[in-house]
Amino acid sequence: MTQVIEIPIGLAQFQLPTAVQDSAEPTLRERLQFLLDRQDAGTQLSEHERQEAEGLVELAEFLSLLKLRSHQVTE
Repeated sequence: MTQVIEIPIGLAQFQLPTAVQDSAEPTLRERLQFLLDRQDAGTQLSEHERQEAEGLVELAEFLSLLKLRSHQVTE
């Protein structure tokens, strides 16, 4: 099922929150990478950690898509 997200023109100045930008420390990306590295090393994540990792992936994907769409609207 396709979902349509309408993006206001003013969203062209959209910036990712500091927590998910590469320059922030520690970042959500670093936390996600930590969890994925543990999983890759054979450590089974707890249910809470697995849900956290899935949520971080979904958040990062959504924010990246939102930023991309906001730039397309203004071009």
